[in-house]
Formats: sequence, C-alpha cells, structure tokens
Amino acid sequence: MSSLKSLASQTFWYGASSIAARFLSYLLTPYLTAIMTGVDYGEMSIVYAAIPFLNVIFTYGLETAFFRYMQKEQYKGQVYSTSCMSIIVSTAMLALVMYLGRDSIATLLTIKNHPEYVTLSIMIISIDALTALPFAKLRLEGRPLKFAAIRIAGILINIGFVVLFLSILPAFKKANPHHPISIFYREDESVKYYIIANLIASASTFLLLSKTFFSFSWKFDLRLWKEMMTYSLPLIIVGFGGVINETFDRVMLGWWSPALTPDAKKLDVGIYSACYKLSLLISLFVQAFRMGAEPFFFKQAEVGNAQKTYARVMKFFVITICVMFLVVVLYLDVWKNFIRNPIMWQGLKVVPVLLLANMFLGIYYNLSIWYKLSNRTMAGAYITIIGAAITLLINYFFVPHFSYVACAWATCICYATMMIISFIWGQKEYPVPYAWKKLVAYIVIVVLLYFIQRLFYFIVPNKLASMAFGTILLLGYISFILKVEKKEFQRLPVIGKFLK
Repeated sequence: MSSLKSLASQTFWYGASSIAARFLSYLLTPYLTAIMTGVDYGEMSIVYAAIPFLNVIFTYGLETAFFRYMQKEQYKGQVYSTSCMSIIVSTAMLALVMYLGRDSIATLLTIKNHPEYVTLSIMIISIDALTALPFAKLRLEGRPLKFAAIRIAGILINIGFVVLFLSILPAFKKANPHHPISIFYREDESVKYYIIANLIASASTFLLLSKTFFSFSWKFDLRLWKEMMTYSLPLIIVGFGGVINETFDRVMLGWWSPALTPDAKKLDVGIYSACYKLSLLISLFVQAFRMGAEPFFFKQAEVGNAQKTYARVMKFFVITICVMFLVVVLYLDVWKNFIRNPIMWQGLKVVPVLLLANMFLGIYYNLSIWYKLSNRTMAGAYITIIGAAITLLINYFFVPHFSYVACAWATCICYATMMIISFIWGQKEYPVPYAWKKLVAYIVIVVLLYFIQRLFYFIVPNKLASMAFGTILLLGYISFILKVEKKEFQRLPVIGKFLK
C-alpha cells in the first residue's frame, strides 16, 4: 500500500503541474477560437501537430533509457553526464539539418508561405529537447514540487505573451496608430506571434532548469552510450507511431479532407483540433500518470510482488478514467462552451470516440511496462508500427469521405488494437494478474450509460433534463464501483475511512 501511496502522491503532483499547465493552456482554447479565424486556428494546429513528431527525433527515447540505466549500480555515476552530452550534440546537428530543409518542411505541412513558422518551431523543439533530461532527473529524484513549479511558470509565461501579442499590442496599436510599434507589429500574423510566445516560454523554462541541466560532468562513457542507444533507439519508432496516432492525423486531415478549398481544409483541421481538446480530462490524467508511473514501475521491479502491484495500479487507473469519461460525455453541452466559435461545435460528435481512444491509450501505457522491464523495446516498436499502419490506412481511405470523423475512429481503433496486442503479448512474456474481465466490464458499462443518456435526450429533448439524468447515471456508476470494489477502497488512505 505504501508503494501505491507513493505513486498516487507523485502522480498527484505531476498531475497538478500538468493539469494546471494544460488547463491554463486549455483556457486559451475559447480565447484563441474567438480571436483567430478558423483558418488561422487550423494553420496553427497543423504546426503543433508536427512539433511532437520532431520532438521524438530530437529526444530519441533517451528519457526512458535514462530511467532504466539509473537503476543499474555500475552506471549511476555516468548516466546523466553521458545522456546530456549526447543530447547536446544531437540537438545541434538535428537543428541545423531541419533549418536547411525548412522550406521543404513548410511545403509538406501545407504552410509553404510561412517557412518562418518552421524556423521558430525548430528553436522551440531544440530547447524542449534540452529540458527533457533535467525534468527526468527531477522525476527520478522525487522532486515533483520543483517540477510542478517550473512547468507552471513556463505555461504562465506562455499565456502572458500570447495575450500580450494577440490582444494588448493590437489594442495599443489601434489607440496609438503613429507609435513606432506600428512599424513592427502586424495584426494579421497571429499564428507567428503565438509560436513566438511559446518560444519565449520554452527559453524561460530552460533558464529555470539550467542549474539542474548543467549539474553533469563533462565525461562521456562510450560503452554506456552504446548500450543506452540499443535500448532507446527502438523507442524512436514507438514515439513516431505514437505521434502519428496522436497528432499527425491533423496533418493528414489537411492533406486529404474532402473540403473543396485549402482554407476549408484548414477549417476542418481547426474544428477537429478544438474538439480534440475536449478529451483533455482523460489525456491530462494519462500524461500525469505516465510521469509518476514510469520511474515508479522501474523502482518497483526491484522489490517483491511487483506484478501484483501493477495489477492493482491498473484497476484504480481504469476506474478513474471511466469516471472521467462519464464526467465529460454526460455534460458535453457544458464542456462545449470552452470552444467559443459555434461553427466548431459541429465536430462535437467525435468527442466520445476520442475520449474512448484516450482511455485505451492510457491502458496501453500501463501494459507497456512489460517490454521496458524486459529490455525488449523492439516489441514496443512492432506494436506501435501496427498502430501507425492502422491510423494511416484508415485516414487514407476514409478521410476523403468522412473528414475528421474518420480521424477520430482511426485513433480509437488504433489504440484499441495496440492495447489488445500488448496485453496478449505481455501476458506471455511477463504475466501480470490483471482483473481484465472486470475492467472490460467497467468500460463497457460507461459506454452503455452514455448511449442511455443519448436515448433519454432523444425521448426528452431538454438539455437540463438530460444533464440531470446524466448526474443520476454518474452517481449510480460511482456507487456501483464503490460497492463492487469496497475492500480495495477500504485499504486506501482518506477514502477508506468513509467506507468502513
């Protein structure tokens, strides 16, 4: 129980930083969808769909390798220094290559008139790559408060400069048309200013982490580096597949949308991206859980009954995301107001599908520990390649006919497939006693509850009545879970006292 309490504590703090950071960023969604045109928002979404893809190249799985090799006594003194020197050199080389090919990249992303977006993005990616290891070091050392403070500071800086560039300066220029600032500031470049704000925030984050980053010694262990690369390089494939599955569908939507004009295609991307953010509640929890769970799982492998602990973690994880699924889908008429442009509400039908997709992704992350612990990272690569192939094929064949609806279903089917393959394969290689029948039942029930509410709304087309009925369903589900899992919850701190 102490191990679960430790995981819960770290997940809370990493979650607090991620939730605060992403929620503050989430608050930008109504602001940006109100202040930007649908085309500009779509263009911005395309840029930010490509950035994670490049992040994978720049970090090449080194973060996970760092956690893995820091558990080996013979390497503890060299892992951080070797990793930092590796990422400094690789970042400089990759940034130069990307800069020389910026025009081609801009054309590929359908923003050929704005290669400066690519240049600015390369700078952001390079800085973010350098912050990956110091953030990982803070996680390994169990310093979530510092981690959270720096993350939140970075996002506050980002938001501050976004508001400065997109609201304050335009208002100032309008009130003072002859001020020198009018020479430099252009209101029609909102996407560029948004990226610049992100660049300033990334640079500020690196400065806050500089003491942690430069705590390494200038010693490079070539033998260790080769071992780490053997472990981490397959994770590049995992990362590529993850990006293709998670964000690159915006780029593919820009290529293959059935919309008749380039601007209409970008509007489709904007609608899909805005609605995707309504699945934020689950994706935030999954991200927070990953940050706490990855170092936890590696440490837990050194003690007894690790598999039993992993099974319990999975149970609580699935219960949590099931409740989150209901909180969003049963009150979707409330959540949609975060999208201030009503034109984009036409995409709300994909939100339940995307929520389910993120649930499958979170379960997959739990399951993936088997190949990381057994040093079989190529297995993760194979699974991700299958998922990426599914995403590409479904998008290629169905996006021209069904637009972003195909993107949502591609994501869901992809993650479901990866989850199933990882479970079956993992149980053969590293058996964990998951209560999988019960967990599948929990997921099926919440999906059925969503359809029951939709049927109720069809019969009684009143939004307030529908949400009231949804509240009854949500409370009923929570009561059901507490009853079925009463013994498990009684063992938990705080909650357990109320269930005895």
